Amino acid sequence: MARRGSTVRNMKCTAFFLMLCLCLLLEGCEDRFMTGLIPEELGGWKADGQDGIYDRKTLYDYIDGAAEVYLAYDFQQVLARRFVKFDQPAITADIFHMRSSEDAYGIFSFEREAGDVGIGQDSEYAAGFLRFWKGKFFVSVLADRETPASREAVMGIGRAIADKIKPDGARPKILTFLPPKDLIPTSIRYFHQKSGLDYHYFVADKNVLGLDEKTDAVLAQYKMGKSKARLLIVGYPNANSAATAFDTFMKAYMPEARDTGVTQTENGEWAAAQVRGSFVMAVFDAPSREKADGLIQAAIAKLEVEDE
Repeated sequence: MARRGSTVRNMKCTAFFLMLCLCLLLEGCEDRFMTGLIPEELGGWKADGQDGIYDRKTLYDYIDGAAEVYLAYDFQQVLARRFVKFDQPAITADIFHMRSSEDAYGIFSFEREAGDVGIGQDSEYAAGFLRFWKGKFFVSVLADRETPASREAVMGIGRAIADKIKPDGARPKILTFLPPKDLIPTSIRYFHQKSGLDYHYFVADKNVLGLDEKTDAVLAQYKMGKSKARLLIVGYPNANSAATAFDTFMKAYMPEARDTGVTQTENGEWAAAQVRGSFVMAVFDAPSREKADGLIQAAIAKLEVEDE
């Protein structure tokens, strides 16, 4: 019996050792894969020094002020490479690996402001700073100072990285429920947790919508004359979760509108809310009751088409 117990322990130790080796091997493969996505030299700019590689535990060492944002989108790893060229500004390229393409899109959408520049699946460029996403990756390429040459190099490095990323990724399905009429595309924000909503539109101190890592949410602006209304759609794991969140939200934010689902807020604008299945929809800052209710009904129509 003692010999059998010793054999079992040896087998367990061997299995553990093999799993440990596999994990280390996979981590090394991921590092090499990330390194292979980025050029060593382009247009006279050459890689300078050793690449920085950071994971969920060490991300704060690299971007302390914004690490929470990336972690909220299930960030996995980032590779940072610095490029230098004589008498030109340095360029830094960061490749963020997210767990899903939806979250890669989400981190891109978090601060999007400008129109697309044709790199990756969505992109923007301003003042020496290129941002884009493709597949499970979010990429930023930043010149210390914009010059005609550095702009060309930033765009070139971005294209080189985008060309290496295969395949394209899927956008979050919840985006398909946004009514297209009067939608401002660059205003679309996709997120999961309350911190994402708070950053873009503050609703309440407490988490009245029950947002967490299991929820999908999209917030977008709609042009309504001189005003801009906001539409929020939140997808929950099931209909019961959605109903609970809707009740909590209505009691906290618009208790007087339990029957109608529409109310005028203290700032003179209008808000509306509805629950359908596993989704809660809310409109904020609409210029009239009709506009608020109309946008909610348009979103419901999009949901009903999907259910057919």
